[in-house]
Amino acid sequence: MYKYELNPSFKEFKNDILNIRDRFSNSSNSIHKARNELKILQLHNQSVVVKSFKILNILRKVYYRYFRDTKAKKSYDYALKIGCFTPKPIGYIEFYEDNLLQDSYFLAQNFQYDFTIREPLLDKFFPSRDDIFKSFASFTYELHQKNILHKDYSPGNILIKQENDRYIFKIVDINRMIFKPLSLKERLENFDKLWADDNDLIIMIKEYATLIKQDEKSLIKDALHYSNRLKKRKNFKKKIKNLIKKY
Repeated sequence: MYKYELNPSFKEFKNDILNIRDRFSNSSNSIHKARNELKILQLHNQSVVVKSFKILNILRKVYYRYFRDTKAKKSYDYALKIGCFTPKPIGYIEFYEDNLLQDSYFLAQNFQYDFTIREPLLDKFFPSRDDIFKSFASFTYELHQKNILHKDYSPGNILIKQENDRYIFKIVDINRMIFKPLSLKERLENFDKLWADDNDLIIMIKEYATLIKQDEKSLIKDALHYSNRLKKRKNFKKKIKNLIKKY
């Protein structure tokens, strides 16, 4: 038993999505493997990213069968909703056995990016870092103005393609999203998962302040507070985990 939805723009992919289990398992072109796995497949002369979501324990299988949309479905629905901010979605499929969810897949066009925001954040000699950060602030402002809040706005989920002196951004891993008018606090907190150096974050927030027409000093102060608060919290948890492992 299966349940699927296909983007009307990709009708020719119907057989591919119905047979995605075999196609996925037979491919060795994995680009990420952790809790979930991503592979790039060539389908209909197109490069396609397929995300396979982890096989769940029995409680989760029941939960996703009766009470909540799967991550594959949410990824597809949200991709349609946010449009050009993310790679174009092709479809999703869920497989069931004994009326319980076994596994699920989300397919999208492969965005041929040059780097993620992680590289300029970590490399102080990365070319045109300031321009990238200002462009990223503008991209983030556009997201926020569209009432889009990415709950996992971390460096690896922000893809960047350079075209001459212009930067094109796409967000991925989008199954955790909020859609609503955002407060200034929510907007500034959205930068904290970048784990950005204070000086780099200041560049971003200065640009953001200009776009939103708010006091620059006040926004910088609050953004640095939220960023450093998260860093302290994460570092504290890490220390506790290390102590537990020690003993």
